[in-house]
Amino acid sequence: MKKSILRGVATVLGSLLLLLSTGWGALALWFQLPGGEALRWAVLAVWAASGVATLVCWWRSRRARALLPWLLAFALLLAWWATIAPARQRGWAADVARMVGGKVDGSVVTLDQVRNFDWRGDADFTQRWEQRRYDLDRLRSVDVALSYWMGPAIAHTLVSFGFDDGRYITFSIEIRKERSESFSALAGFFKRYETVLVAADERDILRVRTNVRGEDMYLYRVKMAPAAMRSLFLAYLDEGAELQRAPRFYNTLTANCTTIVFEMARRIDPGLPFDWRLLASGYLDRYLFDIGALAGAGEFAQLRETAHITAKARAADKSGDFSASIRR
Repeated sequence: MKKSILRGVATVLGSLLLLLSTGWGALALWFQLPGGEALRWAVLAVWAASGVATLVCWWRSRRARALLPWLLAFALLLAWWATIAPARQRGWAADVARMVGGKVDGSVVTLDQVRNFDWRGDADFTQRWEQRRYDLDRLRSVDVALSYWMGPAIAHTLVSFGFDDGRYITFSIEIRKERSESFSALAGFFKRYETVLVAADERDILRVRTNVRGEDMYLYRVKMAPAAMRSLFLAYLDEGAELQRAPRFYNTLTANCTTIVFEMARRIDPGLPFDWRLLASGYLDRYLFDIGALAGAGEFAQLRETAHITAKARAADKSGDFSASIRR
């Protein structure tokens, strides 16, 4: 009796695993198989039919050898999947075409390829890539911006560094999309996008989200000691240098705009706790509040209300004091 029960449980679990691997393989083929849509649909149909046929044969024969052709096909699929590597050069979209780089001389950092676009629409802009210098001895603040573009649980995370001369520089981990390509959270699980680090003026990178793309944004001041602020800034430079040396794929769950920032912050403070809200980035602000990382007094609801800058950003628009306006 026990053996038959165990055999039944093993068969059910094996069937679920076969169906899951069939689904994963279908999506991998859809997002990575070269060729047109008709070819991909044809290959997907054959792949799905093979998986279902294998399952039926296994249930009828109850013999493990019925799985051998499928296991061989899946092994070949995994071997092909392992050959897909991130690229250095593609037909990148203009806003992510260049990767920030930096040189450090004492306390002075020189950043190359700082983006400072003049946005009139999502596809209508004037490109400007600049070289800028910042003295880390004059670094005074770190702000976290959350830009909501797909419901309350999903937000894009940006980190902005403020200096005592009123200047701000914002870093953003993003997908390095190609021209005419748009983001798909599902495709982000299947090696569809490379990762890029963008450094930009706030009037570019915050304003394009609030004023051009219609996203909703919150801006929070983070409590950090000067040494920690400096370390985080330099961690971004290291991240950019590493991406230039060895391109990496973006992953919607494990290597996104929030988890990569968390990994950098954890190098500075290894005691930072991991939390599910790091994956559901729309709740990152509550996580930061709960660990005591947000500046300001009062309950979370009060801080969140104060941090809501969408209306201020839209009112400031192309103003030269955009950064000051959104913080008033």
